[in-house]
Amino acid sequence: MGVNGEKKIARPLRWGMVGGGRTGQVGYKHRTGALRDNTAYQLLAGAFDVDYERCKDFGRNLGVAEDRLYPDYKTMFEEEAKRPDGIEVVSIATPNFTHYEITKAALNAGLHVICEKPLFFSVEEGEEIKKLAEEKGKIVGVTYGFSGFQLLLQMRSMIENGDLGKVHMIELSYTHGFACSDIGDKKNEAQKWRVDPKKSGPSFVLGDLSTHTFYMSQLICPDIKLKEVLCDRQSFVKSRAPLEDNAYVLMHYDNGAVGRMWVSSVDAGSMDSQHIRIVGSKASVEFNDWQPNELIYEVQGKPNQKLYRGMPYLSDACNEFERMNALHTEGLGDSWANIYLKIAMAIDAKNRGDEEALKKINYPDINAGIDGIRWITKCVESADKGGVWVPFND
Repeated sequence: MGVNGEKKIARPLRWGMVGGGRTGQVGYKHRTGALRDNTAYQLLAGAFDVDYERCKDFGRNLGVAEDRLYPDYKTMFEEEAKRPDGIEVVSIATPNFTHYEITKAALNAGLHVICEKPLFFSVEEGEEIKKLAEEKGKIVGVTYGFSGFQLLLQMRSMIENGDLGKVHMIELSYTHGFACSDIGDKKNEAQKWRVDPKKSGPSFVLGDLSTHTFYMSQLICPDIKLKEVLCDRQSFVKSRAPLEDNAYVLMHYDNGAVGRMWVSSVDAGSMDSQHIRIVGSKASVEFNDWQPNELIYEVQGKPNQKLYRGMPYLSDACNEFERMNALHTEGLGDSWANIYLKIAMAIDAKNRGDEEALKKINYPDINAGIDGIRWITKCVESADKGGVWVPFND
C-alpha cells in the first residue's frame, strides 16, 4: 500500500479556510481531502461564510476554536499573523470572482495557497500571481479534485512507454443533466453565482466543468501540447446567455494529434461523469470517473483488457498513492486526499528549499491554473468569433 496515514512531512501544516461553509458545494470535499491523512493538515481557523454568525456556528460544529473563527479573510490573515501558531496555508473555496484578491492577500500575508478552479479571470492575473508566489517563496495549488485518481498516472505511464504507439486522438467529455432547467439558478445558493457573468467569469460549464477534464488530459499527455482550439457554445436555458450550458471544442495538438471535448450541464439523464479516451497508432486506453478503479485497454487485433487499480502490474507512479488495495474500491474522496497530500508535500519541500524534491511532485500547480484560465479564454474567444480556430498560446 502506498498511503496508509503515516506522515510524509515532518508535521501537519497549520491550515485555514476561506469559504467552504454550510451553503457551499465544495467545502466538505476540501476538508475530506486535507484531513483524510491527519498527518498532513490541521484545520485551525476559518472565515467560512460571509454571514459571521453562520460562520461561527458552522466552525464550532467543525471543532474550530471560536476565537479563530473570523468575519472575513482580511481579518483572519491579520489576526493569524499575530499568533505563534498561526496558519501557514489557506484554502480558498469561494466564488470565482473573489479568487484573485484573496490569493494575492494570502501570499502577501506569507501564506501558501490552495485555490478552487478556475483560478482567475485572465491569464495576466495568473502570471502576476505566479510572479508574486515566486517572490514570496510560496506554493499556489489548484484543486482539480478528480486528478488524484491513480489510474490517470497509469495512462500517462503507458503513453510514455509507447504502449499506445503515437497518440492520434484525445477524446474528452464531462456532462451531467442537473441544470436542464433554471430552477437551481434561482434557488440554489451555490448555483446562483455560477450563472452570473460578474461572479463566474465569461463561462459557465467551460469553466466549472471542462477545466477539470482538460487538466486531466494534460496530466496524462504532458508532452503533447495544445496548438489551437475551435469552440461552439450554446445557452439552451436562455436566461443563462451569454454563459453557455453546453459546448463542443475541437483541438489540434503540436504532434499532429486531434481532440474533442463535449461539456454540458443539460445532458438530460446523465449523472455527472467524465470520460477520457486516448487513441494511439497501436492501442487505446479509456477512463471513466464513474468507474475510477479500472481502465479499458484495447490493443488493435487483440482481446480487450481491463486493468484494475492497486494491482502490481501497474506502474510505480500509479501505485505510489494507492490507499485501499485492489480488493476495495476507491472514489472521489481518495482523489481529493491524494491532491491535498501532494500539495502538502510540495509546501514542505518549498519550505525546506528542496527544489529537486519539489520538481518530482506531480500536483496541479500555478502553471496548471494558468493553463486552465487560458483554456476558458480561448474557447470563449473562438465561440464568440463564430466558431473559428484560435491559437492556444499567443
